[in-house]
Amino acid sequence: QVQLVESGGGLVQPGGSLRISCQSAGSILDYNCIGWFRQAPGKEREGVSWISSSDGSTAYGKSVKGRFTISRDNAKNTVYLQMTSLKPEDTGLYYCAGANAIQFALNTTPDYWGRGTQVAVSS
Repeated sequence: QVQLVESGGGLVQPGGSLRISCQSAGSILDYNCIGWFRQAPGKEREGVSWISSSDGSTAYGKSVKGRFTISRDNAKNTVYLQMTSLKPEDTGLYYCAGANAIQFALNTTPDYWGRGTQVAVSS
C-alpha cells in the first residue's frame, strides 16, 4: 500500500522561504511522477511542481515557476519543495501526490496522495 506523508508546512511572511518534504513508505520511483498539488479554500486544485521518476526532469505550474524548486532523494524515498519569494496567494494545503505528468498539468485527481501540509503566507 502506498503511503505519502508531508511535513514542513507553517506560517511564513510574504517574501520568505519554506521547504516542505514528502516521504513515501516505498520507493518514490514507483510513480510515473511525484510532486505537489495545492488547494486553498474556495479555489481550484493546482499542480505546483512534479518530477519524473525516469529521468528526473522537472516541471512547474505557471504561477510558481522561477520561485519554487523541486528535488528528490531516492535513497530516502523523499521529495522536497523549496519555496522562495512566497506570496499570500501561495497559501493553501500542499499535498504530495503520485501521478502521471498529464494529471499534474491538467490539475486532475492524482492516483495517490497524502493528507497534506498547510502553508500560510501572511504578515
